Amino acid sequence: MNKSKVFIALMIFGFVGSQYTSIAQTQDTLKGQMQMYQTNKRSNNLIAMNQTNKREFQPLPYAYDALEPSIDKLTVEIHYSKHHKAYFDNFITAIKGTEMESMDIKDIFSNISKFPVAVRNNGGGYFNHTFYWEGMKASGGDSPTGKLSDAITKSFTSFDEFKKQFSDAGKTRFGSGWAWLSLDDKGKLFISSSPNQDNPLMDVSEKKGIPLLVMDVWEHAYYLKYQNKRADYIDAFWNIVNWEEVARRYENGLKSLILK
Repeated sequence: MNKSKVFIALMIFGFVGSQYTSIAQTQDTLKGQMQMYQTNKRSNNLIAMNQTNKREFQPLPYAYDALEPSIDKLTVEIHYSKHHKAYFDNFITAIKGTEMESMDIKDIFSNISKFPVAVRNNGGGYFNHTFYWEGMKASGGDSPTGKLSDAITKSFTSFDEFKKQFSDAGKTRFGSGWAWLSLDDKGKLFISSSPNQDNPLMDVSEKKGIPLLVMDVWEHAYYLKYQNKRADYIDAFWNIVNWEEVARRYENGLKSLILK
């Protein structure tokens, strides 16, 4: 073979080789993009699952009879499995197919004035009840300690004065609603009450803040045992407050304010 033929052969081989390398690189790129797509897809699915899990109807943190004698077994059972469950189911229906399906519930509340009343009522009912159950425990009561105790004394002069003001917020709430202990944006504790299923996280609330403790004063929360004696139910409520949980919420609330 003469030199010119060798040169042409090498040129052809080089061209084919470069084309092969280019194809191989393209295949590798496509393969990498596909792997990235699959990874992102799995990640998105995981995020969706986590968001779905946030919407699960959580079990009670104790047995139906755990809060007796302050709140009787039948009241807890009906309140949780009928009233609370209905709010959850209706909330899921109200947000289905909307942007709210992927929103954190606190973000929904901070924009609640923009959303339908069904979301406000049922989303509030779902959240408020969950918060209520978790703020109580069997053999609770006693009194707060540590930083929470100091904050209560600083804001209300004494624990007894705090109990009086909080109880009065529940006793004087006209009709159905809730009494709240919350943390404002300056880190100060305050007491408020809200009608229906509103809460301090909502942009429609008269006094907005981070909730720490709530007492349900809808009649279905106490009527089977106390009938029209709301004040007796409120007195009994102090025997089952989960102060460890309230203290945890307080610490987390302070941290969230620092991070803002």
